[in-house]
Amino acid sequence: MTRLNVKPTRMELHHLKERLTTPKRGHKLLKDKRDELMRRFICLVRENYRLRKDVENFLENIMKDFLLAKAQLNPLVVDELFLTFPEEMTFYAEQDTIMGVTVPKVFPTIQESTALDTREYSYRASNADMDAVFQNISNHVDKLLRLAEIEKSCQLLADDIEKTRRRVNGLEYSIIPNLEETIHYIELKLEEAERSNLVRIMKVK
Repeated sequence: MTRLNVKPTRMELHHLKERLTTPKRGHKLLKDKRDELMRRFICLVRENYRLRKDVENFLENIMKDFLLAKAQLNPLVVDELFLTFPEEMTFYAEQDTIMGVTVPKVFPTIQESTALDTREYSYRASNADMDAVFQNISNHVDKLLRLAEIEKSCQLLADDIEKTRRRVNGLEYSIIPNLEETIHYIELKLEEAERSNLVRIMKVK
């Protein structure tokens, strides 16, 4: 702890006691914010773990299905399918706040042209397995976007938790102890001055 370089007077003591109320109040609010951010962060991490596991399993299965479907087609036909596959998707990104932290909110809107019966390639050139692969990918786009949204939110929350933790530690281990140490020092000095003055008055009498 470091004592502040101030004069040991009653005015300075009163001023420091007023100054001390603000860091204590801010320390309590920041601790509450940090705890709530941690609670929200843990909930998002759990959802992220569950969703990522589902997405990874889906991608693993869809890749197996794609390789099986691809093995039944000519490589040139497969390239043509990807060139003529007209899937388009738009999404709306908005902002939400979690304890003062701005996080993204994504709302996917898949165009009608992605329907299976409107794809612009020949069904005779393709096969049912490849059609099912394309359809499954379209059906799981919302999960991919949700996963990206949660991971970005976790990153932003983690950054703000670290900033809040540093502020809490700064108040708890530096600012508040320094003010309390200075107040204690001034109180001791004033008590010593009062005792000296009392002894002087007793000697005079």
